[in-house]
Amino acid sequence: MIGITGTPGTGKSAVADELRSRGIAVLDLKTTVAPYVVGRDASRDADEVDVEAWADEFPYHEGYLEGSLAHFLSCDKIIVLRCRPDLLRDRLVPRGYTAEKIAENCEAEALDVILSETVDMFASEQVYEIDTTYKEVKSVTDLIVSFADGKIPSSFGTIDWSEYLTP
Repeated sequence: MIGITGTPGTGKSAVADELRSRGIAVLDLKTTVAPYVVGRDASRDADEVDVEAWADEFPYHEGYLEGSLAHFLSCDKIIVLRCRPDLLRDRLVPRGYTAEKIAENCEAEALDVILSETVDMFASEQVYEIDTTYKEVKSVTDLIVSFADGKIPSSFGTIDWSEYLTP
């Protein structure tokens, strides 16, 4: 079970589409959470998911999983996609997100929220972090497949977006 996680806009869906174009099955985790939605946070324009119950009941899945909650699952390996916050903002604006939601996601990226959650839950050899800011989707996908196949070692903790935090 190989998870691909990251803040919205870091390239998870694009990578999943590229994997699929190569004939590799990828499970979109958004399709699995509906039974675990416990409410709606209107201020964040987001569903509230009982992540603990979802993760506890999630069956083992052979192959790739894509979604911002992938790091809560018992994956064999986990890839965290990252993007520089100022460019992440540019990627999120066309999605029609509110200014508050864009700011929240950019701040979460600058603070390494998903990476921090991931390294708290996985052994270091299971984690691979990729800066997608200026990389082509195909090269990011090549890195993911190489890591999943054990051809390249784990790597994380070298990206620092803290300078993008607003005072």
